Amino acid sequence: MGKVKKKVKVIRIDTDKCNGCRACEMICSAFHASDKYSVINPSRSRIRMIREPMRDVYLPVYAGEYTAAECMGRDKYVVDGKEYEECAFCRASCPSRDAFKEPDSGLPLKCDMCEDDPEQEEPLCVKWCLADALTYEEREEEVEEEVILEEMETGLKSLIDKYGLDDLIDSIARMSRKE
Repeated sequence: MGKVKKKVKVIRIDTDKCNGCRACEMICSAFHASDKYSVINPSRSRIRMIREPMRDVYLPVYAGEYTAAECMGRDKYVVDGKEYEECAFCRASCPSRDAFKEPDSGLPLKCDMCEDDPEQEEPLCVKWCLADALTYEEREEEVEEEVILEEMETGLKSLIDKYGLDDLIDSIARMSRKE
């Protein structure tokens, strides 16, 4: 396996600019409604606002990968004089909290960067953030190529079903001689 270039999409969060308006939650939940833009339900949003107005704490966090295990971290962090619990920074849907779970089914939610047809220039939460606390960044990174064996086996099985095992073996033998 070699290295390949992969496009990485990230939403950067500037907590000093965030005013807690929750526009990001509203547009995200509307975009992901079963009939697009038909309902606003922040519990279906892929971005959540950690709000403590009395302490002037506003922290938008967008959903990342699902984790089946609960972490053991319960530290507190002070950033620019504001105190945050470690869970506030976590983007995972996990068993220890209700954040980033579909309210009806309990299935984990993950930010998809509003990728849809037609494709968006940037995620809608970024576009609708009037305080410019959210910015979108796209960059290419060199990463180790990941081969997902299950996908490869599914592809090989479909080729065997279509052309037969003998023809597939012959093709692979011809291809290996060409290199």
